[in-house]
Amino acid sequence: MTLTTRATRVAPPAPAASGKGLRDRMRGWPTTLLLAAVTGVSVAPFYWLVISATHSDADIFSWPPKLLPGSHLGENLSHLNAKIGLGRVLLNSLLVAGVQTLGALVVALLAGYAFAKFRFPGRTVLFVILLSTLVVPDQVLLVPLFKMMMSFGLMDSYQALILPGLCVPFAIFLMRQALAGMPDELLDAARVDGAGELRVLFGVVVPVMRPVLAALGIFLFLGSWNSFVWPLIALRSSDMHTLPVALATLHGMKSNTDYGLILAGTALSTLPMMVLFLALQRQFISGLLAGATKG
Repeated sequence: MTLTTRATRVAPPAPAASGKGLRDRMRGWPTTLLLAAVTGVSVAPFYWLVISATHSDADIFSWPPKLLPGSHLGENLSHLNAKIGLGRVLLNSLLVAGVQTLGALVVALLAGYAFAKFRFPGRTVLFVILLSTLVVPDQVLLVPLFKMMMSFGLMDSYQALILPGLCVPFAIFLMRQALAGMPDELLDAARVDGAGELRVLFGVVVPVMRPVLAALGIFLFLGSWNSFVWPLIALRSSDMHTLPVALATLHGMKSNTDYGLILAGTALSTLPMMVLFLALQRQFISGLLAGATKG
């Protein structure tokens, strides 16, 4: 009887705990609603872009605005292909962005590895000079870069678009900071086993740095894919146009700009970036959280 009485006395706190959990969940509703509102505001322009790409130019500016998909997407893409050669400009953009991203990752990895793990004269001075270039606006470099490419005879070519983007100071800085946290003992163990520096770099460093490389690769690809000012200056023939430059030429084709074509092309230009992010989202998030989990 005594044991039963004690068990009965212990049981009542359960509803209180349940009520406390309910209060905790209710307390989180304002934060959830705020995040949902912010997400809706962020997604709304992209939703309007995709929906407008399926409408004609007249329907885009109609009132009330049309919020459901239309039936003009195929027509818009067909007209867009006839005006700018959609397949060609997409291939140009993919080639330039892909090669430039891979090249910039290799340069950033090699330079970051040298700055983080090697001791050589002038290392600190070179790194400070590298960091100082981060405060220089890209627009300041356009004229020197134009003269350099002209003297090399590389204007209106893929080289003119790819070469300037192979050395990205921010990418080198990010890789240097990431590699600085890698234990030297791990690299020394590989060297003791007879591995050369390239074997250590690509056999030990790259697998560990894969999340950081994936996150950095997304940023580099995004910057190269959306690049507009320098390709506009460096390219002269329409066959070499990248997608942002080709879409900009639609404004001058007639007095009344067909926004249905432009929005269809803009919506199409987001697909490669979305596919890349979805393919690398796990590594991307791990790379962003890498610095937060250290120490």
